[in-house]
Parts: sequence; structure tokens; C-alpha cells
Amino acid sequence: MKRTIKDTMDESNNISDLVIYKNNQLLAINKKPGMSAQPDKTESVSVLQLAEIYCKHPVHLVHRLDRPASGVILFAKNKKALANLNLQFKNKTVSKVYWALVKNKPEKPEGTLTHFLKKNGKTNKAEIVAEGTKDAKEAILHYKTLSESDNYTLLEVELVTGRFHQIRAQLAAIGCPIKGDVKYGFRRSNPDRSIHLHARSISFDHPVTGERVTIEANPPEGDPVWGATT
Repeated sequence: MKRTIKDTMDESNNISDLVIYKNNQLLAINKKPGMSAQPDKTESVSVLQLAEIYCKHPVHLVHRLDRPASGVILFAKNKKALANLNLQFKNKTVSKVYWALVKNKPEKPEGTLTHFLKKNGKTNKAEIVAEGTKDAKEAILHYKTLSESDNYTLLEVELVTGRFHQIRAQLAAIGCPIKGDVKYGFRRSNPDRSIHLHARSISFDHPVTGERVTIEANPPEGDPVWGATT
């Protein structure tokens, strides 16, 4: 049996307004752009810290999401659930779908992109390199066009691999940088330094029941560009 949980996130800063799924094993939050998934060098409160405040006990981050992006992020409430989900990621049974608002249109409305990526520690970027390059990792994603406007194209992206900055680097490589992503070639940053990359959904087997669960997160409300394209 499959079920889908849709969120009704509003613009409140209350952590409870960001929670879109919860039970004894798991917690899912619709991360706002600009929020760090876990504590970093800045003094801002991370989503992990907010999740622990909400749950009133330590939780475990299951996967990451770039700070300037938005969307669903999953936490395990205990080590057994974390181990189960880590195994699902290893076995590639977890499905993660993203929405990306990009400049230009891909040559084909849908397709598969395969590149080799290498992280540049000095620039904190993923670079497209030749196959066989030392420390390079294969990156694969599927995409399809959902809608088009005069200025932007909305793509749905499903990851096959989960590499550092993968979507951002691969879409830029085909001439379709994500809106606001100056690191990967978009001309202007967004006023809030966000990028229009949104983790739309995550699907996995519940660690206890085995039921297939899909959790969906809506794009940030109040953003006129998202509102005009979704």
C-alpha cells in the first residue's frame, strides 16, 4: 500500500509549521531556503537543532539538503530507524524528486544526464571532469519538463546517484543553471541568496511496517516565481 503526505506549510517561523510528517520513528520537515540542515560555522539555528527542540530529544539527520535550497528533509528518531534508512539509501531503494527552476530549455524535454563530478575543496564546487579522473564520481539523474514560461523552465529531477551539488552542476553543464545559483553560472543572485531548487518528495519503505511512504513538500509560499510556475 502506498500513501502520500502533503504539507500545508505557511510562512510562520514556528518549527511546528515546518513539520510535514511525524511518527514514533521519523520526522520530516519542509526546510526553508537559507536554513542549514545541520550546525555549521554560522551562528544560525540549523534544521537539525530545530528538530531536536521539537522532539525534545536527539534525532539523526538521514540526508542532506543544500543551504540555499528548500524542501523535504528527513530525520530518524532512533538509531535503528537510521540504520534501516541508511541501508535503503545504500541499496538505492529511496527515491528523491526535486523541482528546479532553470534558465533556458534543455535540448530535449526529458532525458537522462550522466557526468563525472569531482569536488573542488577550494571553491566548494562540483566540477565536470573526464571519466577516469582521480577522485571523480559518476553522477546520473533523470529530468523532465513540467512547465515553461518566457524566462524560465520548471524541471522535475529524479536522482539516480547522490553526489555533492549534483543537480546544480549537471543542469549548469547543459546550459540550464538554476535561478539564483551564481555559483553555477546564473547571472544574478536571489535577494535572499536562495536558489530555486526544491526537494519536492522523498519515497522510502517505513523502517518498521515496510509500507511505502511518499512525503511531499510544497515550494515556499510567497515566492512569486514559484507561484507562477507550479
